[in-house]
Amino acid sequence: MRQPQALLLGFCAFMLASPLLAGEKPSQGYLVASDGVKIHYLAMGHGTPVVLVHGYTGYAEGNWFSNGIADALAAKHRVIALDVRGHGLSDKPHDSTKYGDRIWQDVFELMDHLNIDRAHVHGYSMGGGIVTQLLAHHPERFITASYGGSGVREEDPEWVAKLPKDKQGTDPQEAEAMKKLTGAPYRDAEALGAVGQSFKTLMNPKIDLTSIKIPVLAINGEFDRPIAKTERMQRELKDFKAVVLPGKSHLTAIMAGYMPEQYTTTLVEFINAHDAKP
Repeated sequence: MRQPQALLLGFCAFMLASPLLAGEKPSQGYLVASDGVKIHYLAMGHGTPVVLVHGYTGYAEGNWFSNGIADALAAKHRVIALDVRGHGLSDKPHDSTKYGDRIWQDVFELMDHLNIDRAHVHGYSMGGGIVTQLLAHHPERFITASYGGSGVREEDPEWVAKLPKDKQGTDPQEAEAMKKLTGAPYRDAEALGAVGQSFKTLMNPKIDLTSIKIPVLAINGEFDRPIAKTERMQRELKDFKAVVLPGKSHLTAIMAGYMPEQYTTTLVEFINAHDAKP
């Protein structure tokens, strides 16, 4: 199946394989989900759990380890990063019925498999949609929720009409980053097409943000429509912070070689500040 261009451009990180940073290397594991699909994950560090969910066409190592985010978090935390089904080293069914709600349910099954009751959960782009699904169904499993390259958009047409305009433009390195995306490993076009069929429901879950009591963070590039993605969150969440990365677009906000240090420091400081008390 040919992937819709909109899904590719809306991508959610990505990148070419590259060696992990010096220091501790992550351990690898597999979960056989309740429907028989095998889910690959990486784990590193010790302490309060942090679960990382990558974006569309991406994979755990590329989205979190190549750019140093996982290493920085692992200094004080137990970091778990899964390959979403259809991605990375996880199974890649070509049957679209193997995706849908199964995509976000895998995260809870992995947490149960690892005996994790509550965790900080951070997702990039598609991973942000997964975070919202998780919040909508079981907010009690969260310590904090955080988004990169994503957020929760306005649904009410009246509020959509009132949205301030986002800054127009793009990071000039975005096109170069997009070219690198095409060489990323583990890609299965038919599986990614099947994943894409779930996007309409996966990325637009019904959620009452006013009921969410935990701290929430969103990090977006200046040219990645940060206002459209976070205005509703600003209005409805009780404890919310939005951070905008100057001059960055969707890929350059997170991809190794383009990502600003501000992404990592913002996320680490947020999680450290809200760690659950022993």
